[in-house]
Amino acid sequence: MGTELLAPLDLAFWHLESDAHPMHLGALAVFSPAPGVGPADILDLLGTRAAAIPRLRMRVRDVLLPVGGSAWSVHKEFDVHRHVVRVVLNEGDFMAEATRLAGELMEQPLERGVPPWQMYLLSGADDGPFAVLVKLHHALADGMRAVAIGAGIFDQIAAAGAGRGAVRRRVPVPPRSWMPGPRQVAGMALDRLGEVGRALGVGASVVRASRLDLHVSTALTAGSSGTRRLATAELDADVVQNIRRAEGGTANDVLLAVVAGGLRRWMLERDEELPGADPRALVPVSRRRPRTAASNGNRLSAYLLGLPVREPDARTRLRAVRTAMDRNKSAGPLRGAGAVAVLADQLPPLVHRFGAQLAGNAARILFDVLVTSVPLPRSALSLGGCPLSAVYPMAPLARGQALAVALSTYGGRVQVGLVADGKALPDLDRLATAIEEELADLRSLITPPAVVREDSLDRQAAPTA
Repeated sequence: MGTELLAPLDLAFWHLESDAHPMHLGALAVFSPAPGVGPADILDLLGTRAAAIPRLRMRVRDVLLPVGGSAWSVHKEFDVHRHVVRVVLNEGDFMAEATRLAGELMEQPLERGVPPWQMYLLSGADDGPFAVLVKLHHALADGMRAVAIGAGIFDQIAAAGAGRGAVRRRVPVPPRSWMPGPRQVAGMALDRLGEVGRALGVGASVVRASRLDLHVSTALTAGSSGTRRLATAELDADVVQNIRRAEGGTANDVLLAVVAGGLRRWMLERDEELPGADPRALVPVSRRRPRTAASNGNRLSAYLLGLPVREPDARTRLRAVRTAMDRNKSAGPLRGAGAVAVLADQLPPLVHRFGAQLAGNAARILFDVLVTSVPLPRSALSLGGCPLSAVYPMAPLARGQALAVALSTYGGRVQVGLVADGKALPDLDRLATAIEEELADLRSLITPPAVVREDSLDRQAAPTA
C-alpha cells in the first residue's frame, strides 16, 4: 500500500479532534475463556493479526498539494507492540471493571504521527473472561469499515484471509500520487464547480435544519468536561424482530423508539422536567455497499430524528419514530442536519484545516445525541479459540454533546454501548437499565404472551423414550 489522500470527510474528522474531544470510535469485545489459552497467548495473537492488516500500518502526514490536504502513508517504523498492550483489571466484577476502565481509556486521544489506533487486552484471572478494547480514529474508519478492519483479528476471518492468500498471489499496488497530470486539471476544475453547487444546496438544507432553542435537557446540554463514562445494555434481538413484525417498519425503528423511551424514563427518574422540545438524534447512515465495506474513506450521511420523549405511550412513540424515519428516507440524505457529512465531502481541504473548530462548535445547534447502528458478522466468532460473547460498540462524542448511543447485533442479542461525558451523566448505568426496561414494556404492549394449552404442557413434560 502506497500513499493516498485523505477523503474530505476523513480530513474533517482529523481536524475536528482536540484533547477534550477525541475523534475515535471503538468497541469492547468480550470473550469467554478456553482451556489452555492465557492472556500472554491472546496478546501475542492480537499483535500478530493486527500487524498483518495493511491498513493498520498507515499514518497521516501533511502534503503540499492540494493545499491543506493530508495523505495516508505506510509508517516505516511501525511497531505493533506500541499499539497492542495488556491492562490487568482489578479484582471484582469483571464487566464492571472492564467497562469502567474502557471509559477511562476512551478519554485519551490517539497519538498522532503513528498509525491512529490502539488495542487493549483487558484481563483479570488467567482462566477467566477477558475483553479487547479497540480504538480507531474516525479518519481511519467509519462504523462499517471499522468492522471490516477489526474483523481481521478473529480466528474465522484470519483463516479465510490466509486461505485466499494461498490461492491468489498479491499484486503490489503502485503508490498513488496526489499531483494531477496536465490533462486532469481541466476535469478537476469542472468537478470543483459542480461540488460548489452541490455544497450550496446541501448547506442551505443544513441551515434550515438548525435551531436557536437549545433548552432540551440539562444533562444532554451540559458543558464538556473531557471525561468519559461507558455503560452497556443488552436487548433480545428476537423480541425486537417480533415487535417489528407486529408494527411494521424496521428493526432500527424499534431500537430508536426504545432509546427514546429509555431517555424518557431516565429523565423522569432524575426528577428532571421533560424538555419543551424533543431532543434531536443524528442517525448515521452508511453510503457503502457490502461489497465495498473495506474500501477507503468514510462514506456517511445521516438522518435527523426528534426522539419523542414527551409522548407517554410506548406504542405511540414507536409509530412516531417510524413515521419520521419514513419521511427522512423519502427526502433522501441531502436534507436536514444529517447532510453535514455530505457537505464535508464537497469542501476543499483548506476549509477543513482552518474551519474544523468552527464547524465542531456548530454541532450543538444541529442535534443533541448520536444514535448509530453498527453491523456485525452473523456467524459465531472467536479469538484463539475463545468464543466471542458480546460486542459493545462505542461512538465518539461530538463537541457540545454529552451522550452517544451505539448498537450492534451479535449472537441473538442487541448490544448497546453508551458513551457519555463522565461529569454530565454520572448516572449512565441507570440509563442503560432504563433502555432494557423500555423494550420489556414495549414487548408487553405489542406482543402479549401466547396462550399455551394445558394438554400441550403435559406433552412437553412427558419423558421421551
